[in-house]
Amino acid sequence: MRKSVMIALGGNALSPKDEAGTIYQQFAHTRESLHAIMHFVNLDYNICLTHGNGPQVGDELFRMELTHGDVPPLPLGVCVAETQGSIGYMIQQSLQNALKHDGIDREVVTLITQTIVDGDDPSIKDPMKFIGQRFQKEEAKVVAEKFGWSIKEQNEGEWRQVVPSPLPQYIEHGKSIQTLVDNGIIVIASGGGGIPAYWNENGNLEGLDAVVDKDLSAALLGRVIKANELWIITDVDRVCLNYGTENEEELREITASVAKTYFDEGHFQAGSMRPKIQAALYFLKYHGNKVVITSIDCVQEAINGNNGTIIRN
Repeated sequence: MRKSVMIALGGNALSPKDEAGTIYQQFAHTRESLHAIMHFVNLDYNICLTHGNGPQVGDELFRMELTHGDVPPLPLGVCVAETQGSIGYMIQQSLQNALKHDGIDREVVTLITQTIVDGDDPSIKDPMKFIGQRFQKEEAKVVAEKFGWSIKEQNEGEWRQVVPSPLPQYIEHGKSIQTLVDNGIIVIASGGGGIPAYWNENGNLEGLDAVVDKDLSAALLGRVIKANELWIITDVDRVCLNYGTENEEELREITASVAKTYFDEGHFQAGSMRPKIQAALYFLKYHGNKVVITSIDCVQEAINGNNGTIIRN
């Protein structure tokens, strides 16, 4: 049987924060990113892909606010659905072209995926997830007051909108995704962490204005499809202790128990590396064999064990 891999591709990989983020730039970065994904294709893995959407969904919200006087705005949950479709389209088309170019007969499909969350999750009243454009403090205050946003400082002098990010509890359509993946079809699912939804008092699914962390969602989906490996593609080559300080220490290969110790000691920053380590620990607890955290440029070296951070049980 083929090994199966769950790959979580960061939203910034497709829209780096130092660029305008035009659709042409995003398509170009998508094609660049898929060179790394083709390594898994060439190794004959069964593949499920997910992706972040922080920059893109933030831009969608900003677009809505700028035109709200002329066009009825859409809620955040619908914007997540829209970016699932648009980013899925970019990845699907680019990957299908790469497969055709290499003479590989495999299909690529995108599934619009809902992620079930708790309608009373504490994060709903205390939004912490950063999305969208970055502003200087004074500009951020003006924009927040105008559009009714909650804002917080992410990095020194860099302010962004924050929204609720409830924990994922269940991935809808999991059986369908697993069936496709097990049959060699490359599936793009649960983009942006999935469209957050909850069961209301009438027993019906209802959307929620929030975003779900894509790494936690990827770990849950990896469990659902019984993936052997979880790869979290981010903007650093390796996980580090004391990141950005003189005492920075790269982690090359560690056990889940060591990762848990570092996690409990507070070594990883909320909103960046912390949910990635949390996702790794969850995946390894349920069925998973290996988690790799690395950058898009280091995937091939990481496959050979020469780069990235590898976490095993």
